[in-house]
Amino acid sequence: MLSLIQRVTRASVAVDELVVGAIDGGLLALVAVEPGDGHAQIARMAERLLGYRVFADQAGRMNRSLTDTGGGLLLVSQFTLAADTRSGMRPSFTTAAPPAEAEQGFNQLVAICRQMHAGRVETGRFGAHMVISLVNDGPVTFLLRP
Repeated sequence: MLSLIQRVTRASVAVDELVVGAIDGGLLALVAVEPGDGHAQIARMAERLLGYRVFADQAGRMNRSLTDTGGGLLLVSQFTLAADTRSGMRPSFTTAAPPAEAEQGFNQLVAICRQMHAGRVETGRFGAHMVISLVNDGPVTFLLRP
């Protein structure tokens, strides 16, 4: 499982020009499920998403997490993040979980995050063509692995 997280002042995802998920300050997480990702990897990713310290404390250092700030979390399934790009000029998606497995893993991640986080947890729509709008704060962007 991979998550590309971006600290944002706001972010939204639309499908067919209709906003299906939106947050104010917090994290946008583009999430890829890889073959064999089980409960342990998914639970660890939820822990990392909510606990990763990317928000400034009073001294301006990145010492506060999403849990600390109560900010929003926008989770967007993105299988292309797991692409194998090591050779050639076209990505291979054999390193991404098949759609049914990926959807199950993604939904499990969403459920865990909603259970563990008091702040807003929003999503895009799995398998849909989505248009994401965001204002990256910093910019601050990290690639997380469980």
